[in-house]
Amino acid sequence: MKLGLAVYGTTFMMGIHPRSTRPRITASQLLEQATQYGLQGIELPLSLLEGEDVAAVARKAQTRGQYLVVASGGYDPKPLKEAVEAAVRLGATTVRTVVGGADFGGDRRRMAGRWTSFLQEVLSGLGEAARAAEQAGVTLAVENHQDLASEELLWLCKEIGSPNFGITLDTGNPLATAEEPVDFARRLGPHLKHVHLKDYWTYLSEEGYRLVRCPLGQGVVDFPALFDVFAEYCPKVNMSMELGALEARHTRVLCDDYWQDYPPRSAPQLARLLRFVQANARPTGDWRTPFEKGAPEEDIIAYEQRQFLTSLAYLHNLWQAHNNVSQTM
Repeated sequence: MKLGLAVYGTTFMMGIHPRSTRPRITASQLLEQATQYGLQGIELPLSLLEGEDVAAVARKAQTRGQYLVVASGGYDPKPLKEAVEAAVRLGATTVRTVVGGADFGGDRRRMAGRWTSFLQEVLSGLGEAARAAEQAGVTLAVENHQDLASEELLWLCKEIGSPNFGITLDTGNPLATAEEPVDFARRLGPHLKHVHLKDYWTYLSEEGYRLVRCPLGQGVVDFPALFDVFAEYCPKVNMSMELGALEARHTRVLCDDYWQDYPPRSAPQLARLLRFVQANARPTGDWRTPFEKGAPEEDIIAYEQRQFLTSLAYLHNLWQAHNNVSQTM
């Protein structure tokens, strides 16, 4: 397993957020940051390659032994094929995508009555893109982006049936589809191709619970247990650090219409999830991030920086402990 860096959890620091006044980070600068922080790769949107010498970026990563993952989006096969071609030029082995449809927090209500036909469109588009990826020797990995539940991801993997298609597991996002993260990872273990390491604090609400970003290791996600899952199913997987968004995600599992178009779930399944959330919930209080409070940009950047460095220290310690245990087995 290799540990790397993504841009989405530090969008103000890296000039990615629309309200950030910082210059947007480049692919070369992202590689330099990864090296500075002792990380073994990066995940980059293709927009970071604008004005860059792609061949030089590929050589730099290869020389340093750093992996590259291309971050794309959607299920339209045309742009996904272009992302696959870019991955080939970069020497990247994986293209990550998301399909959307649901609002954040796993909310499908605006898709009421259309979710089944939407999934068929997703299957058609990803299937065509997966065939192109297989021909190119690249892996296409769809993320659980607070949209698709584990049942649907398993269905996509079975229907597409390609060794070059699988899942980007975001470790915090199962909570948005009312699933416990470690159980989610075990269910999808044979299909895991890439990982986003993310954690959340949970705050109870009258409609369910809110997912609020936090430093990795301080929230509800059991990373040692997840590392055991990865060691069993995908010991060579590339993992990207990704703090949560600056806006809380409200998962309204106590609303009757939240469940419309979801796969059937049993009462014991929901009970286990609610016990997990309640057992780990933080005391009632102000859950808002500095961004949600309207703080100045410099305060938001300082907040991102603190959480990033705290997460980095935690992961390095966890990584070392995991490797020490592995070497004694």
